[in-house]
Amino acid sequence: MHDIRAIRDTPEAFDAALARRGDAPMSGAILKLDTARREKIGAAEAAQAEQNKASKLVGAAKAKGDEAEFERLRALVGEKKEEVAAMQAEAKALDAELTDMLARIPNSPAEDVPQGADENDNAEVKKWGDIPAFDFKPVEHFEIKGVAPSMDFETAAKISGSRFVLLSGAVARIHRALAQFMLDTHVDENGLIEVNPPVLVGDDAMYGTDKLPKFGEDSYQTSEGMWLVPTSEVPLTYTVAGDVVEEASLPRRYTAHTLCFRSEAGSAGRDTSGMLRQHQFEKVEMVSVTMPEESDSEQKRMLRCAEDILERLGIPYRTVLLCTGDMGFGARRTFDIEAWVPGQNTYREISSVSTTGDFQARRMNARFKPKDGGKPQFVHTLNGSGLAVGRCLIAVLENGQQADGSVALPAVLAPYLGGKTTLTAEGKLA
Repeated sequence: MHDIRAIRDTPEAFDAALARRGDAPMSGAILKLDTARREKIGAAEAAQAEQNKASKLVGAAKAKGDEAEFERLRALVGEKKEEVAAMQAEAKALDAELTDMLARIPNSPAEDVPQGADENDNAEVKKWGDIPAFDFKPVEHFEIKGVAPSMDFETAAKISGSRFVLLSGAVARIHRALAQFMLDTHVDENGLIEVNPPVLVGDDAMYGTDKLPKFGEDSYQTSEGMWLVPTSEVPLTYTVAGDVVEEASLPRRYTAHTLCFRSEAGSAGRDTSGMLRQHQFEKVEMVSVTMPEESDSEQKRMLRCAEDILERLGIPYRTVLLCTGDMGFGARRTFDIEAWVPGQNTYREISSVSTTGDFQARRMNARFKPKDGGKPQFVHTLNGSGLAVGRCLIAVLENGQQADGSVALPAVLAPYLGGKTTLTAEGKLA
């Protein structure tokens, strides 16, 4: 959510930020609505003052026995009461219209975000690991001989429809091991607090984390009105909604392993093979709540947490800074980490690490109390995948595939797999 006072003070800067995202100027329409709202509030307050004044005179007229004046003033009070109520209702409607307008406008990009139209304009900032050289043609994850029996798309489609998968046996265990490895690393070494949050949330939580009102079609809603979380960023970030926390309690760093659900509206025909883009998937999420001056350094710290997971797994990756045209709605700056997938001979996104500044905090009224006793200020919120478990499974399987259809597994997973280090061509752990 944008600060209306900042738009009033610097409308040109606000429009310039929108232009960087490829959007038309909006300050004129916003300020026109804001002016009408403020004028209506002022008129309602003036009418309220007149009502209060007349109310005091009613008693005086009654005490003097001036019946005519008493009746005139009583009628005036009634008229003013109706007038005030009507004006307040109009002001409330204008306020709701302004709030809705502001809620649909994307966050302003940070100054160092590159200008661009789409993913082709993203800036590569890092590349790690050597692309594996195979003496055979590598295949996609679902085509690997040892994987195929345990990755069942047909049965999942029978149960739920397209874009679901049923994992079983050794592949299901590897998937679980990856999530446990990520969680243990984030908790034991990166200092994050593990949380097991609800995956059903209300409108307020979705709105506060900028998933509503603009992107409701991208998520699933139950008949009772609850939402299945598109990411555990929603419940983790919303833990501070409406709070004024002590400065000394910041930063707050959380991690959670949850199911995530996305309708993938508008993505028909994209990445439909295998389990790259699913309606239901698992993710280990990271969320930080920080002081404003610490959010940029916190984003770099979170990025390293995510990159380190891939390095420990031995998965080649590259990190890119997203351009203005490819950045998410609520993000001020986003780094994507893309893992190498040999079956497609390319890098594919496996994590996004974003800072939203105070964009989400304003929507959910999350603030901190400065230790020097100043007035409460909005916190900054950040989120990042640490990592997407299913996509990490794809990268592990494809990079470790062998000519005979087996898969060499990362050594760091052995403690979670009973000491096993190989998925055999027969689909067993050995």
